[in-house]
Amino acid sequence: MRWLVGWSSTAAGRARMPGLSPSTLHPVGGQELWGGDDPLWAVGDWRPDEVRVVDAGSGTRLAVVGCCGARDAELRAGLLAARGGALRQLTAWPGSYTAVVRIGRRVAVTTDLAGARPVFHTPFAGGTAYATAALTLADLVEAQLDVDHLAALLAAPDAPEALGDSTPYTGVHRVPPGHALILREGGSREVTGYEPAVPTVVAALPVDADEAVGGVRDALVEAVRVRLAAPRHVPATAFDAHDTFGDGDGARGTSDDGAQAGPYGNGRRPHDGRDPGPVPGMGPGERRTRRGGTAPGLGADLSGGAASATLALLAAGLPGIPGTVAGAPGTAAGQRLLAVTFNDLTATDEATRTGELERARAVADDPRLHHVVVPGAEEALPYAGLHDVFGLPLPDEPGPSLVDLARHRLRLASASADQLTGYGARQVLDAHPARLADLLLDRRRRHLLRPAAALAVAEGAPRGRSVLVPLAVYRAARRLARTSQRDGVLTAARRLRERDIAVYDTNGEPGGALHASLAALAWCRPGPAARWMTGEALAEVSVRLEAAALRASGAPGGRPGVARARDALARQATDYRVLEQIAAATGQRLHAPFLDNQVVRAARALPEALRVRPGARAAVLRTVLAGAGVAELPPGWGATSHTAQTHAVRRGLRTHADDLLALFDDSYLVRAGLVDARVVRGALHSAVQGDELPLDGIAELVSAELWLKRLMERRGTTWTGSVAPRRRAVSRGVPSRPLAVSP
Repeated sequence: MRWLVGWSSTAAGRARMPGLSPSTLHPVGGQELWGGDDPLWAVGDWRPDEVRVVDAGSGTRLAVVGCCGARDAELRAGLLAARGGALRQLTAWPGSYTAVVRIGRRVAVTTDLAGARPVFHTPFAGGTAYATAALTLADLVEAQLDVDHLAALLAAPDAPEALGDSTPYTGVHRVPPGHALILREGGSREVTGYEPAVPTVVAALPVDADEAVGGVRDALVEAVRVRLAAPRHVPATAFDAHDTFGDGDGARGTSDDGAQAGPYGNGRRPHDGRDPGPVPGMGPGERRTRRGGTAPGLGADLSGGAASATLALLAAGLPGIPGTVAGAPGTAAGQRLLAVTFNDLTATDEATRTGELERARAVADDPRLHHVVVPGAEEALPYAGLHDVFGLPLPDEPGPSLVDLARHRLRLASASADQLTGYGARQVLDAHPARLADLLLDRRRRHLLRPAAALAVAEGAPRGRSVLVPLAVYRAARRLARTSQRDGVLTAARRLRERDIAVYDTNGEPGGALHASLAALAWCRPGPAARWMTGEALAEVSVRLEAAALRASGAPGGRPGVARARDALARQATDYRVLEQIAAATGQRLHAPFLDNQVVRAARALPEALRVRPGARAAVLRTVLAGAGVAELPPGWGATSHTAQTHAVRRGLRTHADDLLALFDDSYLVRAGLVDARVVRGALHSAVQGDELPLDGIAELVSAELWLKRLMERRGTTWTGSVAPRRRAVSRGVPSRPLAVSP
């Protein structure tokens, strides 16, 4: 794991904490970027090219940490602009990074637009401490667990009104995406947005669709180009110079495309000192997996989906050296991009599984792509290897990636040191159903016809009822357009109190897509895990929603589609960050170009009428590839199917039912009064017996319980020094509350 951490303290605060300095209190394993009264550290396995510091003299400095494509001259120009208050320029460079600028005693820290690079802050030493990881701040101030935040995270995960700026740790706050934290003289703290104001109720200026798609193409190409231009890194767990891929008897292993693998390495032994040696029948990928290492260079996911395939083809087609699959780094033997496809051997729908695999192979039919298929059976099902979480780094908060950990780690173990992923493409490019209300606000009713007709087809409605589907969609969109945000949030609070929680399994039963879309046409709604929670916990979340509605009662109304799409993107970015923290191997980097600032900005310029068209995301990505010189794509490219994932989840529940039931024998969620263990165990028993219950919400519940157990068994702290905290975060455990069972 990697993070930034620093503080800005006042003279009075330092007087209350004698000896407070980087020499007496500092993070374990931290690299000091600058010291003084406002120190800053980079903690973790940062690469040398990922940490850049510009010093303009007179106490004016800029630190850019992460993957940033700006040149040194651009960094200096950005520092001068930030000195004048133009923080937005620090967020306009390609890549994914965090920028920290110090001008005298004024410190500013920027987040990204999506939320994949968050910033947290907490009062400390009369001033403010900030970090890109909430856990290190919780250790610094010895914070306790915020049970109310966990309740809001389960009951309304997509509603920022319920979550606010809180985190799972009491007193540690989060800076919203698209904002910057500004600290002045240690005592003044301000959170301000750096994006220009946009119209809320009235329509924005018309944008040409072709020009907007061209902007997305240029931004995405530049995002991939930045990763290609970065220095190549050989993982420390790679083979040494005397090792050879192969069977040990002189034969060489082959990959999916039949290419031969050869020797490469960096002259170092694996970090754990273990070497399986030449094993007959073991190929390159298997030996690398046994050693726990990844292939050097740049690779990409190639699952057959449109987003991952676009990134793989862009990286393979752009000038530069994608990676070094075979041969020493810098030689011509391995200048191909490693494309990894996961093959689920447990899928019951053989046609769907074969179709996705064939599409991936057709896309990988490129001379600059090296295709590797990673098979996975029951050991890679969802909910497999739940206890493996206890040997991994602790993320800041729970996420669905915890229940799919075995599948992610199996796929990434055969990937590259730098791996391109398509996470966030759906939320960045697709239209949230609530955008239909925005079209009505703009008096563009005719643009509702095509998405409504597509929902009728997805539902499979008979000819007589197909006319009613557009009417139902129009009514729901008109109702949302005429509802203020305050009233929408109050309605969600009332639904939580009354346990009016509708869950639609969009991948299970026919008609689920229509019902889920109609339910999404709301300012705010309960999450699927709310049906497992106690009445007391739901009542507390409803109080948070009502308080947020009253605070926003005097604010001008916004556009519901824009707000809901922004919230969905922030939730996806948070889930991706959890995956990044727990699934990546040592020294491995996951890259999500769709979450970069420049890509998000370009996608926000897409006209809403273009977004709501059926198949809009695939059409935009086709245009992106056509502009990059890729015109021929395999049949069925861009088709989306979640049936296989639904079957995998149900089979994972049945296969690992004993582990799941044992997980809630002694549950921290039950101790905290958030869920009723009897209800949860009854639902798990029903799912194991094959009942067609909606599965939405179970993953969130299991991941929250796993995260709590991992948090409670954690030892040690992230700080050291003579004035370091004596206790770790949440050292006193989960507070117990009486269990309230609703009628």
